[in-house]
Order: sequence, then C-alpha cells, then structure tokens
Amino acid sequence: MTMTQRTIWRRGAIVGALLAVVLAGAPAATAASPTAEGPRTYTGTIDGAEYRVEVPHRWNGTLVLYSHPYYTPEVPPGIGFAVRPETHEWLLDHGYALAASDFKGRFGFAVEPALRDQVALLDWFGSHVGRPRRTVATGSSMGAAIALLLAERNPRRFDGVAAMCGPLDLNGQWNVSLDVTFALKTLLAPGQDIELVRVGDPARSVQALQQAVARALTTPQGRARLALASSFGNVPGWYSALNPQPTDLTEQIRQQAAATQDIYVGVFGPSGRVDLERRAGGNPSWNVGIDYRHQLARSSQRDLVRQAYRTAGLDLDGDLSQLAAAPRIAPDPGALRYLNRYGVPRGSTPAPVVTLHNVADVAVADHERWYAGQVRRSGDPDQVRQLYVNRATHCAFNAAEEIVTLRTLLSRIENGAWPGTSPWRLNAAAGRLGDGYQLVFDFPTFQEASRPPAFTSFTPSPFLRPSR
Repeated sequence: MTMTQRTIWRRGAIVGALLAVVLAGAPAATAASPTAEGPRTYTGTIDGAEYRVEVPHRWNGTLVLYSHPYYTPEVPPGIGFAVRPETHEWLLDHGYALAASDFKGRFGFAVEPALRDQVALLDWFGSHVGRPRRTVATGSSMGAAIALLLAERNPRRFDGVAAMCGPLDLNGQWNVSLDVTFALKTLLAPGQDIELVRVGDPARSVQALQQAVARALTTPQGRARLALASSFGNVPGWYSALNPQPTDLTEQIRQQAAATQDIYVGVFGPSGRVDLERRAGGNPSWNVGIDYRHQLARSSQRDLVRQAYRTAGLDLDGDLSQLAAAPRIAPDPGALRYLNRYGVPRGSTPAPVVTLHNVADVAVADHERWYAGQVRRSGDPDQVRQLYVNRATHCAFNAAEEIVTLRTLLSRIENGAWPGTSPWRLNAAAGRLGDGYQLVFDFPTFQEASRPPAFTSFTPSPFLRPSR
C-alpha cells in the first residue's frame, strides 16, 4: 500500500470512525419485531434518505436526533446515534428514543439535504411512533453545525442542542483549509500544477500535496515551512488521544503535519472541493486580501513557527513575503452566498445549547470562541454552556464525557437552570459511570484504550477566518 493509498484509506476511516455504531444491512420498510424488553427498531427511506429509529421498551418521551459528520465515500454503510457506542446503549437503557437520517446523497458537504431530511424524519416519528415530549438535536463534527442550524431554523421543534467537536463556522473552516493548502503549495511545491479550487483532477493534486508534506518532514527547513502552513489553521502540534502533548519541536511538527495531511489536505483539500463546489455551484472560498503576516501574528502556533525557523536557520520574513506575492483566489459570489446560507449558524439560541470540544481537536476549538461571539450578538449567552476535554484529535471523547454532556443539557431542559459545570464536578460525575464508559478511540493510530475523564477549563484562541 503506497503512502497515498494509506492516507486515502485513513482519511475515510477517520471520519467513518465517528459513525460509532455501524449497523450493516439493507434498510427494511417496516419496524423490526421487538423483544419483550428490547427496543423497537425502524428502518426505511424518506425521499431517498435512509433512516434508523430505535425506541426503548419504556420510552421516557424524549427523542434524541443525531446528525452525522462529513462522510467520504470510503465510509462504510450504517447509521449511528452518538460518538461512542456505549453512549448509544446508555441512552436506550435510560429510556431515550434515538433517530438519525443518513441524509440524501450521504457523502460530502450534505448540510442542505440534512436540514430537510432530519425534519422529515421528525415528522415521520410523530406520525408512526408518537409525538415526543421533548426533542434534542445532537451531532458530531459537521453534524454539530447541522444540529445548531436545525434548532435555529425550526425553533418550535427542538428543546435543546448538544453540539460535539464541531467546526461550527463551516464557511470559515473551508477558508482556513484553503489558507493551509495555499501555503503548502506556495512554500513546499512552487511551480507545481496543484489545483486548490475548481479542481479537475483531485487525486493528482492531493497526491502532490501529500508528497510535498512527506518531503518537508525530512529536513529542518521543510519542517519549519510545514509549521508555518499549519499555523494558518491553528493546527495544534498534538495529535494523539492516548499520549500526552509532546514537548520536542520535531515531534510537535510531525504530529501537526499528520493532522494537516489527514484533514486539511485529505478531507477538506482538493477532493472535498469537488463535492462542495458541485453543491454550491462554484467555489465559495477565497484568500483575496488576506495578510498572512497578520494571520501568523494572531495564530496560537506562532511561537512554534518562530522556534522552528530559528532552528532551521531559515528566513521567516522571506517566506511570508513569498506568500504575500503569490496569486490569490477569489470566490464565486453565488457559491459564497450558498455556503453562508448553509454553513454559518447565527447563534440565536432558541433553545439551550451545550457544546463539547477537545482542547487540541484538529477541528480547532477556536470555533467555540467564534460561536460564543455569535451568541453575544444574536442570542442569549445564558442559554449556552461550553465544555472542554484536555485531549487531542478529532472527537476523541470517552462515553462518560459524552453522557455527562448530554445529561447537563437534559438537566437544563428539565429544570430550567444549568447544573454545575465546573471541571471537577463534571469529572466526578463521569467517573461514577464506571470503567466501561472510559474507552477513547485514537484516530491516527486506530487504537482504543481507557482514559479517565478529562474535563478542563480552557479559553480557545480566536478563530482566524470567521465568516462574520
């Protein structure tokens, strides 16, 4: 298996791993026969979108509607309900009904169909199962932004939102991804025919960027330029859910580069652009007028970059001047309007919202700071609680952390006031769930191990390319 083949497989598996409960088999048109105490399971298709619903024997009247993350074509079939399978089982055991649409088309930037298909599934549930007493929208990664958008656009349908590990400003995230790949191309592959937008041959462009990263890792000068490119996305130098944050400069850049390869090049690079531009009717991303010298000054990774350049004996100012002189990319206005419409929550908080994020998620926690700013402008900050876990990689929570986050929201819905959310209180509650709820999956290595709850106090850096 070549490096590129491994990357493509790993890329699909990373986003596919977020589908924690994979349920194979073709969907049936009617409900499965329940056991005396087991859940009723319904599968089928609504307007081309497959769905799955599970209703416990003693339903408590609350429905949890899960929105899945961004899927690449490598993701296997199946519909899940949570980041962790233990969370799925805990919810059923405690009387919660679960529902999820696979979205029409399933793969790529499927936000527009998701907003229709999830509401259609709610309508189906009300007609075929019963009207929920309360409905909670939840989701992971891109699904977190979908959950927020669902509640904002259907304020009478949802009583709360749990948004987990989300790149909440999806328009801004695509711009950040463009910044990273633009810097990689300019600094590490000058003169190569690499298409960053309006891509005709995505596999060729992805391979060229991946090869440029691999070459750069072999020299101090290349590693310095990798650190600079990654800094424009605030990509952290910590990419292991099972190991502590590295302190060695070379190891930090190696982990930063792995995250950049997997996500910014692999998922949201040239291949992802093809699907995005098909949906949007053109290229929605741009870097016209972006001052990368200013972006570095604002980046949480600026000290790492400066140290790497000093170690390499390289001229940072010269590389920033090279970026400043490189030809820029403009958006197609209609495509930009599309992504603003389907990729940017307003922060209006018609219902209580709890968010959960790793401090070193590659979908950076800066999105949480951006969302809090939107809430201050358009919503009610008292409606929101933002929780952080001291861990790296994307959506690497144990079930105890996920369950405690959901219980925090459910308590707010039930009682009209937030329970205590200090890290020590949350960790104590998560610890009481027991050892069976402590497994964490590490996407870069595909290993799973028990890790204790790690809620922490944290202030994210400013998001570098906010949509507003």
